[in-house]
Amino acid sequence: MGLYERYLALRIRRHEGVPPDHIALVITERDLLERGAYETLTEFFEWATEYATQITVYVSVLDAAAVPALQRELETIDAPQPVAVRGPEDDARADAPIRIGIGLGGKHEFTSAVRTLAERVDAGDLEPDEIDDEQVEDHLVFPSEPDLVIKTGAERLSDFMIWQSVYSELYFTDVNWRNFRKRDFLRAVREYCNRSRRFGR
Repeated sequence: MGLYERYLALRIRRHEGVPPDHIALVITERDLLERGAYETLTEFFEWATEYATQITVYVSVLDAAAVPALQRELETIDAPQPVAVRGPEDDARADAPIRIGIGLGGKHEFTSAVRTLAERVDAGDLEPDEIDDEQVEDHLVFPSEPDLVIKTGAERLSDFMIWQSVYSELYFTDVNWRNFRKRDFLRAVREYCNRSRRFGR
């Protein structure tokens, strides 16, 4: 770790604010086509686990045909914690410390959860007035809410965790994924520590 990275890490350790416990990252399929992209992702996991117990990565996909190849690569990625990878058609809950979604849009995820709840009501297993926030979250593929969402390359979020990220702190950097370094990650964590979270209030 370079001198500047050590300086940033020291600032975070001495900060009164609490670092994020759940960090999410939004990248694109094009980012993963760049040379060294998977190595950077492996390094990101190492950086993030120094602060967070949960890491979520969302890969937005324009070409659905690319999903199987991306999923194979990401299911075998070197990571410091177990990894759960979910594609566009998956509805199994991702409970691993590191979770990766490939083209699994938030609208689809939310719609699937609502459909499952409706089926339970229709089957008589659930009363309509029993449906609350927790019931919805229990049926999401990515159930927990990120504290910090990092988006590289542009100030635009894709259809990602629309339910879970409603109170998340968003951090946009114009640094493209191919140039993303530990100092960029630490700047995001430091910025998070500097913010006063309102949780919609």
